[in-house]
This record gives sequence, C-alpha cells and structure tokens, in this order.
Amino acid sequence: MTVRVQAWGVIAAVLADPDPAGAAIRQRLSDRLGENPGVPERALLEYLLERRQEDAEQEGTPDTAHAPQPMNAMPPHLAERLHSLRSLSRISALLENQMLMTAFQPIFGLDSRSVVGVEALSRFVSDDGAGAELWFAEAAAVGLGANLEFSALGSAASAAANLPPHLYVAMNISPTSCLDPRLPELFDHIELPIDRIVLELTDGIPDEEYSHFISAITPLRERGLRIAIDDSHSGAGTLSRMLHLRPDFIKLGRSVISGVDWDASQRALAACMVDFAAQIGTVLVAEGVETAEELSVLTELGFSAGQGYLLGRPSVLPMDWESWNTPLDPEELRHVTAADSGHAFPGPGGADRH
Repeated sequence: MTVRVQAWGVIAAVLADPDPAGAAIRQRLSDRLGENPGVPERALLEYLLERRQEDAEQEGTPDTAHAPQPMNAMPPHLAERLHSLRSLSRISALLENQMLMTAFQPIFGLDSRSVVGVEALSRFVSDDGAGAELWFAEAAAVGLGANLEFSALGSAASAAANLPPHLYVAMNISPTSCLDPRLPELFDHIELPIDRIVLELTDGIPDEEYSHFISAITPLRERGLRIAIDDSHSGAGTLSRMLHLRPDFIKLGRSVISGVDWDASQRALAACMVDFAAQIGTVLVAEGVETAEELSVLTELGFSAGQGYLLGRPSVLPMDWESWNTPLDPEELRHVTAADSGHAFPGPGGADRH
C-alpha cells in the first residue's frame, strides 16, 4: 500500500467522523486539501505539523479552554492510523533515498585461523539514532518488512564487491521474506554469485509457514544458496526441524559460549552441539566470542568457525576488510583480551541481528 493510499484512508476517516467536537479539525484538514490538490499526503503532513506546533505552544499554558484539540485527544483508532502513516512515510523515504549502508564482521575458520566469511550488518543514515532492529521492526509493522530486507540484501551484495572473492557473505533475513516471490528475482539482478550468499534467518519458522518455506527455499539452495540458523530459537521442535531443514550453518551465541572455558555444564552443552552438527553435516559457528580462553576451548572442542569482537568488530571501511586476510595470532588475541577487559561487549550473540 502506497503512502498516498494510506493518506487518503486517514483523511477519509477524519472527515467522516460525525463528532461535533471535531468540526474544527475537519475544516482545517479540508483547507489543507484545498491548498494541495491531488497531493493528500502533503496536505495531511502540513496539517500534522501545524497541530504539533500548536501542541508545543500550548504546553505549560494554563488557559486551554479555547485551545484546539491536541493530537493526543484524537480517537485512538485515528491516532493509530496517523502513527502508521508516519512510519510508512519514514520507511518509504528511507527506501527511496537508499539511506542505508553495510558493515561487515569477519567470521574466522578456527582450523585455518583465517577469515572464511563475513556477516553483513545494516547501518542506517538517520537523524534519530535508531538502531537497525528498530528500523526493521517498524518496516515490518507497516507491511514494508520485505522491502527493507531486500534493500539491505542489495546493499550488502553491492558492498561485497570490495571483499576478497573467496569469502561467503551471510545476510540476515526473516523466514517470512523468504516466501516473497521477489526473492528469486533479487538473486537474478545482483552481481554477487548466489553460491557465496548465506541467508541467516532472524527468526523461527512458524508452523503454518514451514512447508511453504521449504518449498520456496529449496530451488534457491539447488542453485547454491546456503542457509544459517542460530540457537536463539532453541527447543525440541527446532532441533527436529534442523534434521529436516539441514541448515548449512548453525550459529551458537552467548547462551552457549559464555563460560565455556570454566563452566563444565556449558562445555558439555557445546560439545553436544559439536556432535550434533557433525551428525547432520552442518558447519558450527561460535558467535559472540569475547575472550582468548573461550576461543581456545571452542577450537579444542571442534567448532568450525568463530565470530565476535575478539576476532573482529563490524566495519564499513574497505581498508579494514583488507586486513582480514591476516591469519589469527593467538598470543596477540590474549593481549587484545587483556586490553579490552574493562570494555562492555554487546548483548547475546555479540553482534547485531541485521
């Protein structure tokens, strides 16, 4: 649904409201429509800005008996639609102006001690400081989730042209967007070969969508696409599905990695996951590696790869990407760990999800 269609919907709802108390609101909105013929979204935006300015001027004023009705006094259903329209306008402007860029975080092969792949993380050019998670959540709420995810995939594929050609590129996507018929078309129009792309699922697959997901993703996997899932959606149901889905990568975050170097139960859990991954032929990646001690134990247990602030922070700079060709030096990492011991690391997983 376009911004214009949404705007007309909100305007129609306001003008159709029979409440006498809203007569002034309806008249002022009609005036804005008359000043902006054929452009309802502009008329509605001017009206909202005018109301916001008046609300700000009224704050702290004791005599409000004759003041215009503040926006927060609108009927809840209209306020909700106005909020939705603002979100739709923000996301549409972001997509139209391509206001996002890509950071890459290295993924190291623990046997080779060299970078084998990267995870693509979206960075948004905005003036409100909102993080990627908030942007994607807002887009999903107004029906533009797939649009924003596909834009992020395209941005990552374009930026990947500056990466060494042997690295795979993990890109985050929701299972719902994998059902979108535009996804195969996207792979037909980007220059990054599909066999270098790993789609990292950002959520669990709903029961009612599971068979559709398998049907949609299988033709792409036959073309070389790979799939990654993480342990944030753990449980018996998920484990049984892993046997059917056979993901190419399983990523374990801080819920498993934290304490693996000193907690016997955590070490046992990690060892079990190594055995499970080997049985189904999946690459096991430790996500959120923060200390050299953790890295040493994970390597000893047989983890295939590792990712985290210890091994490399996300960067948007191609000059940083070039340095990832240097093999790991365990002793140097011990010094890095000691130097960063007083610094806070990110939450579970040690990295963004988008």
